[in-house]
Amino acid sequence: MPLFDPVSLTRDLVRADSRNPDLIAGAPGEGRAAAVLRAALEAWGFRVETHEAAPGRPNVVARVGGGSGGGRSLMLNGHLDTVGVEGMAHDAFAAELRDGRLYGRGAADMKGGVAAMCAAAARAAARGTLAGEVIVAAVADEEFESVGTRALVAAGVRADAAVVTEPTRLALCPAHRGFAWLTVTVHGRAAHGSRYDLGVDAIRLAGLLLAELDLVERDVLPRRAHPLLGRASLHASLIEGGIGMSTYPDRCVLKLERRTVPGESAGDAAREVREACDRVRARRPEFEATVEPGFAQGPSDVAADAPVMRALAGALGAAGESVRIEGMPAWTDAALLNEAGIPAVCFGPGDVALAHGKEEYVEVREIERATEVLERAIREWCGGP
Repeated sequence: MPLFDPVSLTRDLVRADSRNPDLIAGAPGEGRAAAVLRAALEAWGFRVETHEAAPGRPNVVARVGGGSGGGRSLMLNGHLDTVGVEGMAHDAFAAELRDGRLYGRGAADMKGGVAAMCAAAARAAARGTLAGEVIVAAVADEEFESVGTRALVAAGVRADAAVVTEPTRLALCPAHRGFAWLTVTVHGRAAHGSRYDLGVDAIRLAGLLLAELDLVERDVLPRRAHPLLGRASLHASLIEGGIGMSTYPDRCVLKLERRTVPGESAGDAAREVREACDRVRARRPEFEATVEPGFAQGPSDVAADAPVMRALAGALGAAGESVRIEGMPAWTDAALLNEAGIPAVCFGPGDVALAHGKEEYVEVREIERATEVLERAIREWCGGP
């Protein structure tokens, strides 16, 4: 591949099937993509290590710069795993270039961003000694439970700031929502359909809880808003219950997702649902339910005038790009980095609206522009020539 060429590297990464095996049975995981990336980074002069975040699930951690000391460190973070390819309208792994676009699964989410951050760091280092160190972290499993970035943080990898090169269409995204999954089991009593005097209908009682939660969604959550992200939200994702047509259902299981804004936690979400259960029980003493918190990821928020935001905004302006500050609609590993004390913002090529879709592509121009902006930001942040 041409030296420090992010487009060629994107194509090589897209050709490397890295579907997440926790999402798709029998999928290969990140190993092949990690090997492609390691080879490129070693050829570009990085100090490269590979660590297993989970068995057979490698993180690639590469470093460059830091030779003279005294400069600030910057982490560039991106994930190598992708979702499945069923129903795609084009070849998922051909990395076809057509009409200024690069097509393939992961092209936008987020192999274009990974390639741009690697090429930017290599170009910045090639200009001369970087006082501060650049840490490239290409991680596993962001699409499922983020074991890659969790392992990175647990291993003590730190930097003064981070850029997560998720697809933002070159906007600066310093904030995104979190989420909490909850399972509510409403308990009834099974009985023959003719025995209203014995049966307790768990499904009908669950309907009362859903109506109560609808009031929370309609009246309470709109008041919990963030200037870039809008309001918090709640929806019922799945429902299951019942035994047969002529039997009172003894249970009904509701699975809920609560999207949290900065300042809220998964515990807040669980408390809201328990309080809704209490209100239903106050009206209907036969109502009985258990609330079980499930998987959750916290929200992320960095001040719009934080140093890393100023560095990126300055780099955008110097590259002739407009500075747009927006909320990131999807959850990202930036939340885990912020939680670890590393101010992390999202900036990268591609449109998140194309992620996971039947058609996925990234504009070649955006890969190239993201690389230029990131190179400028690295030199400013790390103290390069």
